[in-house]
Amino acid sequence: MVILSLPNFARYSTNFMPKSILLTGGPSTGKTTLINHLKQMGYPCMDEVSREVTKEAQEQGIDQLFLENPLLFSQLLKDARIKQFNQVPSFLNDFVFLDRGIPDTMAYMDFIGQEYPQEFIDDCKKYRYDVIFILPLWKDIHKTDGERYENFELAQHIQKHLIDTYRQYGYDLIEVPIGPVASRVNFIINTLKG
Repeated sequence: MVILSLPNFARYSTNFMPKSILLTGGPSTGKTTLINHLKQMGYPCMDEVSREVTKEAQEQGIDQLFLENPLLFSQLLKDARIKQFNQVPSFLNDFVFLDRGIPDTMAYMDFIGQEYPQEFIDDCKKYRYDVIFILPLWKDIHKTDGERYENFELAQHIQKHLIDTYRQYGYDLIEVPIGPVASRVNFIINTLKG
C-alpha cells in the first residue's frame, strides 16, 4: 500500500492547480538564460514566442513583422501566449514558468503608439498569472541581433511600459536582482517557497 504525503497527494487531487510564474522585463535582461537554467533544474517552462513569430515572418520575406504590421504581430503573440497560459494546468508541478505574458503584448503596442481592439484588454483581464517577476535592465548583457532590434535607450522605454502595464492590470511586480544566473534562480525559488 502506498501512502502519499499531503503535499504529493495534493498533486493528484482534482483541485490541484500549478502556479503560473511569469518572467518579464525589457530586451536583454536575462529572461531566456533564467528559463534555460530553470529547465535544467527540472521545472516546466514555456519559452518566449516572439522570436518564433519573427523568424516565421522572415522566412516569408517580412524582415520585422512587429515594425511592418504591429497589430498582426501582436495578435499572433497574444494568441500564442494564451495557448501557453492554458497549458499550465496540465503540469503536475507546483510552479510553471513563462517567458513573457499577455500584458507584454499590450506594453509593446503602447510603446509604439499602436491602437488595438478591446479584445486585447479583455484577455489581459481574463487570463491572470499568479506571480510576476520583473528583471531589471542590465546594460552589460544588452545586445541586438536579427530578431532583437532595440538599442539600450529603447529598452529603457520598453521597461517603463512593461512596469506601467502590469501595474495597470493590478499586478505586484517582484524585481529579480542582477547577478549570476544561479543567484537569480535561487532568489526566485526562495521567494516562491517563502
